[in-house]
Amino acid sequence: MPADLNALKQDLTRRMDGALETLKREFSGLRTGRASPALLEPVRVPAYGNDTPLNQVGTVGAPEPRMLTVQVWDRSLVGAVERAIRDAGLGLNPATDGQLVRVPIPQLTAERRTELVKAAHKYAEGTRIAVRGVRRDGMEQVKGYEKKHEIGEDTAKHWHEDVQKLTDQYVKKVDEMLAEKEKDIRQV
Repeated sequence: MPADLNALKQDLTRRMDGALETLKREFSGLRTGRASPALLEPVRVPAYGNDTPLNQVGTVGAPEPRMLTVQVWDRSLVGAVERAIRDAGLGLNPATDGQLVRVPIPQLTAERRTELVKAAHKYAEGTRIAVRGVRRDGMEQVKGYEKKHEIGEDTAKHWHEDVQKLTDQYVKKVDEMLAEKEKDIRQV
């Protein structure tokens, strides 16, 4: 297959867009006002030999503005769900009531806002790392094309620059999303 810059850029763009979508989902979980089931989306529960998304082991609801509930389907997983929520770094302290796990949402103190901002930075850094991983794959593909003599040295240099520009655009988007989320957390 001959080397094609547009096909390469489309593939890298698709993968970087996926990283941004993941970041949006993670940020949506950092709700600052009302309790939202999206807050628990990043939580993974060790169940059935895998780390399973919380919404695949129970039903997440928001019956009150400051309370989330998780109706766990399998009684044997209640303790694991409670631990997973507690250990998720969201600053939540769940309590079990039979197969129902109640998750009170604490008032936003200055300390809690700082925790949310730290979590947002952690998610953003993870996304930057993912974007740079896609860049690395793109750079390796270009090197491979050059090695196989499908493209020349000058073309490879040009393509490397294009891949880097694309990466810079996506890292800038991540930084903008982080700044927006940080502003949102500090305002409420």
